[in-house]
Amino acid sequence: MAGAGEIVREPYLVIHKDPSSFKDVYGGAGDNIAVECMRIYPAGTSAESVVIFSHPIGGGAFLPLVSALARAGQHVIYANTRYRGNDTALIMEKCAADFGACIEHARTRLGYKRVILGGWSGGGSLSLFYQDQAERPTITQTPAGDAYDLMKKTLPPADGIMLLAAHVSRAITLTEWMDPSVADEARPFERDPALNIYDPACPAQPPYTTAFVASFRAAQVARNRRITAWVQETLADLRRRGEDNAERAFTVHGTMASVCWTDPTQEPSDRRPYTCYLGEPRIANDGPVGLARFTTLRSWLSQWGYDTTNADGLGNAARISCPVLVINNTADLACTPSHARRLFDAVGHARKAYRDIQGADHYYIERPDLLPEAVKVCSDWMETESLAG
Repeated sequence: MAGAGEIVREPYLVIHKDPSSFKDVYGGAGDNIAVECMRIYPAGTSAESVVIFSHPIGGGAFLPLVSALARAGQHVIYANTRYRGNDTALIMEKCAADFGACIEHARTRLGYKRVILGGWSGGGSLSLFYQDQAERPTITQTPAGDAYDLMKKTLPPADGIMLLAAHVSRAITLTEWMDPSVADEARPFERDPALNIYDPACPAQPPYTTAFVASFRAAQVARNRRITAWVQETLADLRRRGEDNAERAFTVHGTMASVCWTDPTQEPSDRRPYTCYLGEPRIANDGPVGLARFTTLRSWLSQWGYDTTNADGLGNAARISCPVLVINNTADLACTPSHARRLFDAVGHARKAYRDIQGADHYYIERPDLLPEAVKVCSDWMETESLAG
């Protein structure tokens, strides 16, 4: 029983139908997809507006900022996609469908008149992708060529988007972190010392020259494209053999090698140098929780392929019409400053705002004292855009 001034955490399920010719998640009954949601709000209150967070792999219902918004009076919902905690077979188009089911439920069953998307971290590009398709649906198949018609899904447009410590997309972020010294995916630990920034023998040492950074980044994109080409060839071969629904799982080593982690002069900010949000970058580069470490053919094309993903935050941002707030945490160890600036610049209309939270880390765990400032920025923006309620 909640007391005065407390927040209520109300878990619930949203069930929607999503037929599929093969399974890519554990459990479930037939075509029924369960979206796990949690509504967080001040006890004894009602509201006309709600902030709805989602993330491709979910798990953020207890994030400090989510709770702080609720304690400040805002109604909040956190929606976990069907891929909660496991992105190995994740399809971004299906994440959008799950997000839409939650938003539809919030409007029709819970009675909220205004919906603001809380795009935190990887939820930022998901929110932009969702809104792009909600406003002007175009997708009828996944990047792998499997039929998946978002034009037939219920995707209610949101009234605004807050991009909170968000990155531009999973595919671009992975590419900017890929280790380009891996020249052969079959021999991932035989690395080119000229591009291996963790090898003391690497001739390029920080601070890096502009020429080295340019060649390094070009090699990162080239590696992503090599994997994509192999994925497409493998899928085509399976289909030629009549195995249309067959999948293949694979491992991608070396995915935490951004020059930002080894050279603090790259994208300078208030973040601690020589580290990343997964700890020591050299260890995280091949550790078990690196981006795209375990994936599948279809999932690679949908969420990690530099040229194939539909969830391209920058492209999506250029096509949406709702107001957008971009918040950059200046000590963020995950999303470096250019991501916030690129997202802000990509929004193709004037109803947008940009704010820095000076000294804030990615999770507000190290600086919880900055949560009131972040909440005030969000609240003031919602008031300005007539989204508060």
